Amino acid sequence: MSTVANNKPAALIFLHGLGDTPAGWSSLEYQLPSIKPSLSNLTYIFPPAPTIPITINGGMTMPGWFDLFDWPIGVGCQNDEEGKSKAVAQIGECVDKLVKEKGIDKNRIVIGGFSQGGAVALRAVYQSEEKYAACVNLSGWLTFDESTMKKSSASVPLMWGHGSFDDKVLFEQQKYGVDKLREMGVEEIQDSSYPVGHGAHPNEMEALAEFLDKKLFSGEEEAEK
Repeated sequence: MSTVANNKPAALIFLHGLGDTPAGWSSLEYQLPSIKPSLSNLTYIFPPAPTIPITINGGMTMPGWFDLFDWPIGVGCQNDEEGKSKAVAQIGECVDKLVKEKGIDKNRIVIGGFSQGGAVALRAVYQSEEKYAACVNLSGWLTFDESTMKKSSASVPLMWGHGSFDDKVLFEQQKYGVDKLREMGVEEIQDSSYPVGHGAHPNEMEALAEFLDKKLFSGEEEAEK
C-alpha cells in the first residue's frame, strides 16, 4: 500500500556547464522519464548561459554563467561574485516565468546544474528566501558561506553527485562543499561519487531520477507490494 502520489505540476530548471549549450543536457527530458516514468510529468527548462569573456580562456568569449580565474577549480579558487549574481538573477526570471505562465508553485520547482551550472544552482537555492522543492549539483562547487545563506532554505534537500576522477572541478570540492553546507544547517544532503572524470555516469542519472521522483511525485515508499 502506498500514499497518493503528488500530481501537482512541477518543473526542473537545469543549467549547463562552461562552453556548453542547453542542447548538452536537454536529453534529460527523455532520459529521466525512461528511468522513472513519473518524470514525464515534469516541465523541463534548460536556460542558456550568456556568451562572456572567460579569463582562463585568454579572455576569449564562450557560453558561461560567470568568469573563471583558476584552472583546475580547487578549493579556494577565485570568485566572480558579480557574474554569479547575474546568473542567479537570470534563473530567478526563469522561476517567475514558470509561476506566471505554467502556474507551478516555487515549492514544486527543482533547480539544478552541471559544473558551473551546479555552482549557480546552489546559490539560486540556498541564497534565496524561497523554499524550492530541491537542488541538484552535479560536479559543481560551493561559492558562498554562511554570511549569505538564507536560513529559511536549509530545509531544501540537495543531491550532489561528483566524479571521483574529476580533473576540472576537483573531487575535493564535493567533500568541502557538503561539509560546509551541513555546517550551515542544510538538513538533507544526498552525496555520491562515481568513477568518472568531469562528466556524468549512468548510475548518477539513475540516482538523479530516483531523487526527483521521491521529492516531487512518490511521497512515502510503498509499505508492501
